Amino acid sequence: METSLSIHPELYKQQVVSEFTDIGSVVAIVEEAGDVLLECENGWVRLALYTERIVRITMDPSGPPVAAGESLFVQQAKQPLALAARRSGDELLVEGGQLRLRATCSPLRIAVEEAATGETIVREGAHGMMFNAAGEVIGFKAMEPEDRYHGFGEKAGHLNKRGEKLTMWNTDVYAPHNQETDPLYVSIPYFMTKRGGRAHGIYVLNTFRMEFRMNGDTEYALYAEGGLLDYFVLAGPTPKDVVLQYAGLTGKAPLPPKWALGYHQSRYSYETEQEVRELVASFREKGIPLDAIYLDIHYMQGYRVFTFDGERFRKPAQLVRDLKEAGVRIVPIVDPGVKADPEYRVFQEGLARQAFCRYADGTMFYGEVWPGKSAFPDFTDEAVRQWWRDLHAFYAELGIEGIWNDMNEPAIFNESKTMDVEVMHNNDGRRTTHRELHNTYGLQMSRSTYEGMKLHLDGRRPFVLTRSGFAGIQRYAAVWTGDNRSFWEHLEMSVPMCLNLGLSGVPLCGADVGGFAHDSNGQLLVRWTQLGAMMPYFRNHSEMKSIRQEPWVFGAEAEALVKRYIRMRYVWLPLMYGLFAEANRTGMPVIRPLLLEFPDDPQAGLVQDQFLLGPNVLVAPVVRPDTFVRAVYLPAGRWVNYWTDEVLEGGRHVLVDAPLDTLPLFIRQGSVIVQGSERLNTAEPAGPLTVHVYAGVDGAMTYTLYDDDGATFAYESGSVYEQRLDIVCDGARVELATHIVQLGCLPSWTSVRVVLHHAGEQPEVTVDGKPAALERLNEGGAPALWAFALA
Repeated sequence: METSLSIHPELYKQQVVSEFTDIGSVVAIVEEAGDVLLECENGWVRLALYTERIVRITMDPSGPPVAAGESLFVQQAKQPLALAARRSGDELLVEGGQLRLRATCSPLRIAVEEAATGETIVREGAHGMMFNAAGEVIGFKAMEPEDRYHGFGEKAGHLNKRGEKLTMWNTDVYAPHNQETDPLYVSIPYFMTKRGGRAHGIYVLNTFRMEFRMNGDTEYALYAEGGLLDYFVLAGPTPKDVVLQYAGLTGKAPLPPKWALGYHQSRYSYETEQEVRELVASFREKGIPLDAIYLDIHYMQGYRVFTFDGERFRKPAQLVRDLKEAGVRIVPIVDPGVKADPEYRVFQEGLARQAFCRYADGTMFYGEVWPGKSAFPDFTDEAVRQWWRDLHAFYAELGIEGIWNDMNEPAIFNESKTMDVEVMHNNDGRRTTHRELHNTYGLQMSRSTYEGMKLHLDGRRPFVLTRSGFAGIQRYAAVWTGDNRSFWEHLEMSVPMCLNLGLSGVPLCGADVGGFAHDSNGQLLVRWTQLGAMMPYFRNHSEMKSIRQEPWVFGAEAEALVKRYIRMRYVWLPLMYGLFAEANRTGMPVIRPLLLEFPDDPQAGLVQDQFLLGPNVLVAPVVRPDTFVRAVYLPAGRWVNYWTDEVLEGGRHVLVDAPLDTLPLFIRQGSVIVQGSERLNTAEPAGPLTVHVYAGVDGAMTYTLYDDDGATFAYESGSVYEQRLDIVCDGARVELATHIVQLGCLPSWTSVRVVLHHAGEQPEVTVDGKPAALERLNEGGAPALWAFALA
């Protein structure tokens, strides 16, 4: 905890612009290999057109910036596009693609514009690009009155980050977690600016400690304590366009195995094999679905990674095999700290391979973590990543398919909470300090973990969960939001946190359901489980100092409701899996803030305690205790109450009943959603699929059913099932046409039934031109529900 000493005037020093040197005026312009290189009084600036709507701007005070290509952080190759420069007096015009850069030359101030209309996308204001003698760099951008800022990876607080200063420095934060807790575990130096219905993004390619200073009145600043000022302007023009452009740059997430999307149970710790077996038996006896059990640090021999404790877990292979036969996976934790024990095989190998981080003089770096004195692999080196990949054969040979990477900021039990910044990294031949690469450590560890498990799983998809990461982490791992608390405020805060992670390229994310630390209670667990059932990643996790919070802990009523929503998760899995397939193809997040689908609605841009699952399912969780009615904002259009089929007009707030057994859900009328069957885990047969058509609005709608084997990478070579449903509603007439788009495999569902909502009392329905045999599902009920089988 901080005291008033932390704001002593002699300790607090605000950086001021006067400490920095401006890049100065342009003295020469060179067109070089399609780029434009500006020589300025105090340094150089390179302008490069990456795509028709992405421009890269790089300032280097020491020399001409190198034309950079693909890297770990930039997966997309630069397109063969050229910029052309033209100077007239003090004005410089640089044009290419769909963009134009307009600059003043004395001093250099750059604005990025739409080439077709001249509309300003982003511009420098009173200040531009600057640096100082300490090697720090800073760049300023004008802040328009209506600008709102979203993204920034994993950040506490509100969805809109205007008015905040956000630090990029991956940090182990056990407590506190509140609105002002910053930084946290994941640093993604990217954000989206939404201005009215339009948007643009900025992705800063800098791995040093950074600050996004969004707390100015007329300007915001991009600050880094080292490296270059190197950033991409993603020109949108819509919020969705920006998300797709960022995903194109940093890569898209692979499809997770289906079991990773089921319900997961964890605790710090389930300490013995017997406890794990009894836990799984309890889930089975109570009819509560379960896809994964996590093993925290107590499964290991003295907290040594790549070991099992011989007393606590006598036969780990048999345990994994038995649980997998019951449809349950084991996910063990793996931390980066390797116990400094000369009799420990992993430590011996690491020493022999010089795989551990060292100081410049060759001295080993050691830090205290769970095993005590520990060494840390240098994941920036390919040979070390290869060694770590090979070590994961230990888990794969036991039948384990998922790994949980924790403490990988890296977290160390010292005053700085991490590795000394003077430690050197090999960095694949370009040796540099931990000060430069700290933020990438978790990304590189998860990269090695994912690649290792993929290598050893014989074509099956691995699941990796990470606490720490950087831009591009979505290519290797899911992210959870770390050591939250069993507080209602943390339940509420998890929504904008995960929405901003989704906008930052990470589709598979979630928070610990029920809260990790402190003591949960029945009502809180019910409400958090309701939310978790609709989030991309769904895990209940708690620490040893807190009371237990398995689904049955808080009595019969809470157990029944928690069970109900865990079972509901499996009903929604076909829709969710299709959204993950979309994320894999495009980078579009699975859960979305309303602003993404309704960019022109000012009120939608303000909503942060609701979200959309895909484009058409509105989720409005209850995030306050003893609250059984909540206000819900419905954007324009008509929305159908999922539970009652009541139709509500949008473009307004409505008060909705939300008793403890109800999670408010609404479906956009004129849309299609798909649902599956309740199951005890994803290993059970999928059963029938139900296609819900929310008619009642004349016009056309399209939905594509998606499936694959859910376990291997065969989808990458076209082994998928896609069937497009084209539906036209015209009054009481509904025409459905089916089209097989891909038949690379058969779907997992056994049959398909269509349910029509709001199609009227006597609908006329055809399927591929033939009359459908309708069955009324609610005789005498209103509105009528009609069903028919889809061949």
